[in-house]
Amino acid sequence: MATGRTHRPATRSRGIPEATVARLPLYLRALTGLSERSVPTVSSEELAAAAGVNSAKLRKDFSYLGSYGTRGVGYDVEYLVYQISRELGLTQDWPVVIVGIGNLGAALANYGGFASRGFRVAALIDADPAMAGKPVAGIPVQHTDELEKIIDDNGVSIGVIATPAGAAQQVCDRLVAAGVTSILNFAPTVLNVPEGVDVRKVDLSIELQILAFHEQRKAGEEAAAADGAGAVPAVRAESGDKGPDGDVPAVMPA
Repeated sequence: MATGRTHRPATRSRGIPEATVARLPLYLRALTGLSERSVPTVSSEELAAAAGVNSAKLRKDFSYLGSYGTRGVGYDVEYLVYQISRELGLTQDWPVVIVGIGNLGAALANYGGFASRGFRVAALIDADPAMAGKPVAGIPVQHTDELEKIIDDNGVSIGVIATPAGAAQQVCDRLVAAGVTSILNFAPTVLNVPEGVDVRKVDLSIELQILAFHEQRKAGEEAAAADGAGAVPAVRAESGDKGPDGDVPAVMPA
């Protein structure tokens, strides 16, 4: 029996910028840590530092939520947790399907953070007939032939793609045709989706390549600094046998 689809949070209709929306999970993660330590209030400076942003940007972001804090006191941690969770749509249950139960898909299925953040893994789906019925994270894997029925039965609007690149677009097309309107893509490929479908891409290789770039740059800077520390200062040709001040010989005679 179909459960029907729940409404989406009205962030766009309320005019909250996408950049602010992207930072809300960072604030929520920092606030959740404070809440777990029973911290009642937090200043904008403390919360901004914990979230990795500057305090002016944080205050601007919170103004879109209607939260301005109390001078001399700061922000109420529990209320902000509730307010941001509500804005992100995390105060309701979001059923999610994961398609592609290889090593990555199985790891995602075993991730314990879904349930605590408002998401429920409703089904695991794989194209390999040998996987059908095998439990992963306590959930039996179902064959892709059942994809449309699974989505309809569970009222799924969020799909996670963890398939090989070659299969990702076909899976995406089937998810969208079945009613999924938000996709988290772990496959190393760009997906084409119609207007109204949101895609978030997570490419681990790209992130590692970016880190490799920074490591290479740091190594180059360290090498340059080491070379500079041991180098003999260059003598200007135009100074003849005089140093930069015009009086001291640039090079002592042999």
